[in-house]
Amino acid sequence: MQTGRLVFLLVIVVAVLLGGCAPTPAQQPIDPETAGFFTKYFVYPMSEALDFFAALLWNEYGLALLLLTIIVRLLILPLSIKQYRSSKQMQALQPEIQKLRDKYRDDPKKQQEELMKLFQKHGVNPMAGCLPILIQMPILIALYSAILHNGNIYSHSFLWMQLGKPDPYYILPLLAALTTFLQQKIASSQMSSNPQLQALTYVFPFLVFAMSVSFASALPLYWFYGNLFTIVQTYFMYGRGGKKGGGASSHDEKRKKREKRSRNR
Repeated sequence: MQTGRLVFLLVIVVAVLLGGCAPTPAQQPIDPETAGFFTKYFVYPMSEALDFFAALLWNEYGLALLLLTIIVRLLILPLSIKQYRSSKQMQALQPEIQKLRDKYRDDPKKQQEELMKLFQKHGVNPMAGCLPILIQMPILIALYSAILHNGNIYSHSFLWMQLGKPDPYYILPLLAALTTFLQQKIASSQMSSNPQLQALTYVFPFLVFAMSVSFASALPLYWFYGNLFTIVQTYFMYGRGGKKGGGASSHDEKRKKREKRSRNR
């Protein structure tokens, strides 16, 4: 699916953007009066928020990152719920999707048109799965920049690591990669088999590990926290909610029941 390719591309874009910010000594504090648009409205508020949270949590920036992660994930939770519903609908539509692919195998343009008609008919947005990632892209970049500009975060030690430098023991990169694999595996098990999505289950953890090895520890720590949140969220959405049924078929059944009741009246 196009969605799987786009998600993969977004991860690559994040890697390239953050890769240009190789670990360096802490830079000058941000002056909001002279800062550019992104720094003033994204990086500076991120830095101030982490300082504020750390002050509430015994000056522990590792815990401040945890609180920030929870807040960010709660803010995008409505989009995650929308993503869940869309994925269940896509799963229910897989037989019809496959029929259209087989029917218009030699006409990609017509195939795409018919697929879009099918999605519109059932109210499915195939791009819904990308929205949470799109929103988190500027957050990741702003967080990394905040680490470099905020000397308190950069020099802060949390557990065995310094948040402004890569983990010397590779423990955090491994944890970030492992939890990424687990959350991808859990999510993919609830969806119809798709070779591209199955491949991403193994590609994502590798990318996360490769980036975490060279990035300041605060960033993979944010990923690790986020992955744990997503695993719990996925359990309640897919593991429990999925048993109750959903998707396009469930929606159609409810609509038919309403129509039947209306006719009986």
